[in-house]
Amino acid sequence: MLNIQENEKVYSFKNDYSEGTHNNILEALLKTNLEQQDGYGYDIYSKKAIDILKKVIQDEEVDIHFVSGGTQANMIVISSLLKPHESVIAAIQGHINVHEAGAIEATGHKINIVETKDGKLTPKDIKVVIESHTDEHMVRPKMVFISNSTEIGTVYTKKELEELSISCKTNGLILYMDGARLGSALCSKNNNLSLPKISKMVDVFYIGGTKNGALLGEAIVINNPMLKQDFRFFLKQKGALLAKGRILGIQFYELFKDELYFKLAKHANEMADKLGGEIGKQGYQFLTPCESNQIFPILPNSVIEKLSPKYLFYIWCKIDDNNSAIRLVTSWATKEEAVDGFINDMKGL
Repeated sequence: MLNIQENEKVYSFKNDYSEGTHNNILEALLKTNLEQQDGYGYDIYSKKAIDILKKVIQDEEVDIHFVSGGTQANMIVISSLLKPHESVIAAIQGHINVHEAGAIEATGHKINIVETKDGKLTPKDIKVVIESHTDEHMVRPKMVFISNSTEIGTVYTKKELEELSISCKTNGLILYMDGARLGSALCSKNNNLSLPKISKMVDVFYIGGTKNGALLGEAIVINNPMLKQDFRFFLKQKGALLAKGRILGIQFYELFKDELYFKLAKHANEMADKLGGEIGKQGYQFLTPCESNQIFPILPNSVIEKLSPKYLFYIWCKIDDNNSAIRLVTSWATKEEAVDGFINDMKGL
């Protein structure tokens, strides 16, 4: 359903991509607009972006490819790295299971779903799936898909990711991390991971730009040498190799040359922390811990109804006949006065 925000007095907490892009990126795009550059990612800005990302990741051997969006990244990575009879393991809340219109299944790969409360997978979850797929009459689990932060705002710890990494290596599985909101995860107050640490523990991941200040774009990072071959062919075949690849390169260069990426994610988290903290002080509970820029307060339906005329948000799930969990998402551009307004309006109720 198309929702058009016509009332300027309505403020959206629906997602972290309602705004366009950071001014630094707009200025860089305008400044370089009439330059002639090679296409398909061979422009100087994509090369500069790749160089700076390799330095941030602290690994010159990784392969980096820019694509336009998260669903595109997930579809290409999973369909390209799995054989036709191989499947991917994911939490039931995983983006590939819930929000991608069956993109993975459309490429011929089954998703092995795991029920979780916090959106995170564990070695025990992986073991159950592997042991239940015993022969050639079933698909063969070959990849583990995780998100950091998860679809319900939780964040992986270093210990949790290490354990998953060891489990995947032991069982010959590819570990793939969806990083649509990786900036928020890395800037979480509960985080003890870094880009270099993540890169050493997963086979493939992507750094999300769309939800952290970019106009569009994600950076796929391939660590495992066995998975690098012919990846540009897969990009081209799936329509992801952009002739004007400079548009993506310029954005990632601007995001990482002066740590703007982390500054923007930190702001989004600070706004979510303030929002969650004040909602908690009013005695309300949360569906999941407030660890990133997505928070899920459980509110009386009467309160939700009274807040809805002024604020946009998703009703995430029904808790009981009188209460529901809503999702509030803050962004790199969320105005603090909007957060204060939401808090004051709640207090007024």
